[in-house]
Amino acid sequence: MYPQLTSWTNLLLSFHKAAKGKRGHPNVAAFEYHLEENLLQLQRELLDKSYQPGAYVNFHIHDPKRRLISAAPFRDRVIHHALCNLIEPLFERSFISDSYANRIGKGTHRALDRCQQFTRRYRYVLQCDIRQFFPSIDHEILRVNLRRKVEDTDVLWLIDQILASGQKVHRHEYEMVYFPGDDLLAALRLRGLPIGNLTSQFWANVYLDPFDHFIKRELRCKAYIRFVDDFLLFADDKRCLWEWKAAVEKRLTRLRLKLHPHSHPQPVTNGIPFLGFVQFPTQRRLKRRRGIAFQRRWQSQVRAYQKGLLSFDQLTASAQGWANHAHYGNTIGLRKKILMSKIIR
Repeated sequence: MYPQLTSWTNLLLSFHKAAKGKRGHPNVAAFEYHLEENLLQLQRELLDKSYQPGAYVNFHIHDPKRRLISAAPFRDRVIHHALCNLIEPLFERSFISDSYANRIGKGTHRALDRCQQFTRRYRYVLQCDIRQFFPSIDHEILRVNLRRKVEDTDVLWLIDQILASGQKVHRHEYEMVYFPGDDLLAALRLRGLPIGNLTSQFWANVYLDPFDHFIKRELRCKAYIRFVDDFLLFADDKRCLWEWKAAVEKRLTRLRLKLHPHSHPQPVTNGIPFLGFVQFPTQRRLKRRRGIAFQRRWQSQVRAYQKGLLSFDQLTASAQGWANHAHYGNTIGLRKKILMSKIIR
């Protein structure tokens, strides 16, 4: 597998994937200016095992929770694509169909549509999310899952390089959790994946894939949806969902993960806050804070346009981007209200 990973064809394809939509960025433009030289240098470093990932640029976002985002240097993002091009197909065929994050042909809107289907068929839902998910991912457990399908020792070496580069990113974000059987040395276990890496998004699915199959095969839950660390279980019996919750908490300890404590079964008619919307059996509403956030941003952009600081095309692109997302809910009145700000071209 490693010769295929380090081939010129794969590296060139990986550059185009990493650069898509970003060619105006200075670091991407600088890499492309000496494209052949840079790709050959990466190829040499991979072949002689001298490749070392660079330092991350870290920043926080609030969307809505405070999260630490870590951006790898562009040359490392090319390597991430080169690796995922080869190993992602090995795992994709074993993923369950109702895992929707970071997969071709899936995504937010399909997850929302599937959620609405289940709200019309079942009376109750158990909504869960995992506490400190990316900071908690245990490297040794992840390696075990990866080795089940990746046997090439050179590819495993590259995986270890990428894992090691991100192991200290969340050291100030993670609050230590001890599990049954742990001693004080558990605090020294290597853990954490940088949010923002393509590899991290893919490895999150690899990490939770055995858990997905536990839900489907052992709990025999027919209506289950997962998007990264948010997941929903549906049933017509509330007592069944309480039993499943206990089983889920016990199984997650094997992965050194814990649920947020607020998870409990509730009627689907109460509305399910999921992926920026509140899902009901007959309608879908945009979350209130999402509408308020865009309204404030839109008013600021209109003022910038009126002062000549923003072009009409940029303003239009912003409006269309938000409207394309919001129209997946029952939001026609909200869209008219927010976008009716007076603009003179």
